Amino acid sequence: MNLYAIFADHVRAALADLAGEGALPAGIDAARVVVEPPREVSHGDLATNAAMVLAKEAGMKPRDLAEKLAVKLKAIEGVTGIEVAGPGFINIALDPSLWRGAMANALRQGGAYGRADLGAGRPVNVEYVSANPTGPMHVGHCRGAVFGDALANLLAFAGWDVVREYYINDAGAQVDVLARSSYLRYREALGEAITIPEGLYPGDYLVPVGQALAAEHGPALTEMQEAEWLPIVRDASIAAMMVMIRTDLEALNIRHGVFFSERTLHVRADNGPSIIDFLLDDLRRRGLVYEGRLAPPKGAPVEDWEDREQTLFRATEFGDDVDRPLMKSDGSYTYFAADIAYHKDKFDRGFSRMIDIWGADHGGYVKRMTAAVKAATGGEGALEVELCQLVRLLRNGEPVKMSKRAGDFVTLRDVVDEVGRDAVRFMMIHRKNDAVLDFDLAKVIEQSRDNPVFYVQYAHARARSILRNAREAFPGLASEPVGFVDSALDRLDDEGEIALAKLIAGYPRLIEQAALAKEPHRVAFYLYDLASALHGQWNRGKESPHLRFIIEDDRVLTYARLALVHAIALVIASGLSILGVDAPEEMR
Repeated sequence: MNLYAIFADHVRAALADLAGEGALPAGIDAARVVVEPPREVSHGDLATNAAMVLAKEAGMKPRDLAEKLAVKLKAIEGVTGIEVAGPGFINIALDPSLWRGAMANALRQGGAYGRADLGAGRPVNVEYVSANPTGPMHVGHCRGAVFGDALANLLAFAGWDVVREYYINDAGAQVDVLARSSYLRYREALGEAITIPEGLYPGDYLVPVGQALAAEHGPALTEMQEAEWLPIVRDASIAAMMVMIRTDLEALNIRHGVFFSERTLHVRADNGPSIIDFLLDDLRRRGLVYEGRLAPPKGAPVEDWEDREQTLFRATEFGDDVDRPLMKSDGSYTYFAADIAYHKDKFDRGFSRMIDIWGADHGGYVKRMTAAVKAATGGEGALEVELCQLVRLLRNGEPVKMSKRAGDFVTLRDVVDEVGRDAVRFMMIHRKNDAVLDFDLAKVIEQSRDNPVFYVQYAHARARSILRNAREAFPGLASEPVGFVDSALDRLDDEGEIALAKLIAGYPRLIEQAALAKEPHRVAFYLYDLASALHGQWNRGKESPHLRFIIEDDRVLTYARLALVHAIALVIASGLSILGVDAPEEMR
């Protein structure tokens, strides 16, 4: 039960009644009408913008329309007050029984509370991480990995059929650099002294790859020309790197359902036309590919510009700034051509909605790719790109030095091993993805209110502790939330208890809003607010014993308060699950 959605329906019904009475034009569009918490708690429990957004269409002043609508809304059961504020906002006060009823519904639904059907089972492909398979994942990859995984969890909870995908960039020049770097480690494993030149990967993580190659091939690779050993070493290196990457991701509890190889876009086992070949043939038939010349980019030195006829995609017809090259001067395909083919392949697999999680440094690529996907799918597919900003890794406010193992960066695994999976996941999502994030290794393990992950997990552990203590005080107490539905919830009349019930009632709306906005950080913020309210009520009970959750000489009141605690615990556990964070039973 989403109380906000229910009252939005009440508002729309009231508008329909007014139209039926001739007070409003027939067929008025209420799509922009929302019901939400008011900005100020003193303004009531709910607020609606109906009069503000519909006044022009109704041919009325917003306040006049609000007054008419308020009369209708006053008659709704559970409404205890209506106020028309300012130019035409409507504030609504509710009987506390409605909040308590929403809490009871949470107890009935248990872990399913808050689930939505926004997606209606429609498929969505969420592609995230997709780091080059050239080494261990670094802390910069971590944010996109956690954001993408939490977003996938959120969309699944809101009713979409989510497939999590990783795009393996195994067809570019960087994997040849990887192979040459591994080959040096192979020679090192054979006993040769090596020097790693600039331009190759210096990290120690390639030492085991070289050792494995030496164990399998002995000195045989040294007797081959590069054209012979390169594909052997490349395949072995990529395979080893992907094992490392998957292991690192699993340390964050991230598991993809699909790993897609870029190389499969360029070559086929039977040496027939590739996926990219088929794509370009289709685009040519539709007149979207042509041979032409491009002007030099603005600000580029003319002497660096190669003026030649190229195979171009008509990106400007789909909203891009310029048409884009699909082939390099050596006849090979550009990354852009491969990316179009890859997203067309996603569409052909049944995904008309595709969400990609990219680093902020790829922001300039968004416009051309959304245009290309629109073109390649005949307008039936849509690409949505979410950008993740940089992570600044600190320790007590000071930048963290590079990792010896990686050579030139701090690995994701280093961070997870130091502070734990839960701290990494929660803090990586505790700020909007398009804002730079400072991640302080010292701060995220503090046991204080200033550490959000500790504060929220401690709230869940505190709730579970209350329930354990209650079972000692009241033997035979029900252990499942549904067992408290019939408690005397009307006994919950303290302002702190009502505030907690309101927060619980807001969870379904929070899920819907976060899923529509693709903003899982909203779940983290909400959980912090709920945890803060629980801790606040606990502290009030320390000062005023009659507010404690367990009153041994008042079983009825205790049961009602335990119903509240159960609801809080299940909502915190649900939200943490979406974020991929554990909900501990106890904390020491």
